[in-house]
Amino acid sequence: MQHKNPTLTWEVFDGFSLTFNLANMLMITVASAIVLLIAVISTRKLAMKPTGLQNFFEWIMDFVKGIIQSNMDWKTGGRFHVLALTLFLYIFVSNMLGLPFSVVYNDELWWKSPTADPTITLTLAVMVVGLTHYYGVKMRGIGEYTKDFFRPMGFLFPLKIIEEFANTLTLGLRLYGNIFAGEILLGLLAGSLATGWGGTIAAIIPTLAWQGFSIFVGAIQAFIFTMLTMVYMAHKVSHDH
Repeated sequence: MQHKNPTLTWEVFDGFSLTFNLANMLMITVASAIVLLIAVISTRKLAMKPTGLQNFFEWIMDFVKGIIQSNMDWKTGGRFHVLALTLFLYIFVSNMLGLPFSVVYNDELWWKSPTADPTITLTLAVMVVGLTHYYGVKMRGIGEYTKDFFRPMGFLFPLKIIEEFANTLTLGLRLYGNIFAGEILLGLLAGSLATGWGGTIAAIIPTLAWQGFSIFVGAIQAFIFTMLTMVYMAHKVSHDH
C-alpha cells in the first residue's frame, strides 16, 4: 500500500517556498547516528588483539581496502579509504533500516530505508561523481584532466558528457530500485499476514525468506555502490586510465 510522505513547507517569500520531506530527514539522521555509534564503539578501546566490534570494524576496513586496491594502487587510493568505508557502512545501514518494520502514522510513512527514496540515492550519486571530478582536477591538474574528455578523438566529447550523466543516474537509480522493490514486496507480504490465520500461515515463510534475501541484497548493493565509486575515482585520478 502506498503511503504519503510527511512534509513541511517553508514559505521563504511570496511565490517561493521550500518543501522538506520529514521522513527522509529523520531516516538520514538515524542512519548517520548508527554509523557514528558503530565507529565510536569500535574504536573506543583499541587493542593489539582485536575482539568483538573492533575485530568486525577492522574486517570491514580490510574489505573496503581490498575494493580500493582492485581498482588502483594503494599509494593513490589510500586517501579514499575513509570515503569508501563511510559510503559502505552508511548505505548498508540505510538499506537495513526499513527491513524489520515500517512506521505509518496518519497514513504517512515515517520509518523506512532512506535509500528507498530516489532523492537520497541520486544525491549520493551526484556527490560521488562530483568528488571524482574534484579529485581528478586536484591530483592531475585542470589541463591534463580536461584532455581526457577529448581522448582518443575530439568528436567523442559529447559522448563523454552523456556518459557522466548516465553514470550518475545509473549509480543512484540502481540502489533505489533494488531497495524500494524489496520494501514494496515486504509490505505486500506483511499485508497478507494480517488477513487471518490462513493468510498468516501462507505468508510467514515467504516473509522470513524475503527478509533474509533482502539483507543479502542490501549488502550487495552497498558493495556495488562502493565498488563503482572507486572505479569512477580510479578513472579520474589515475594517469593510466
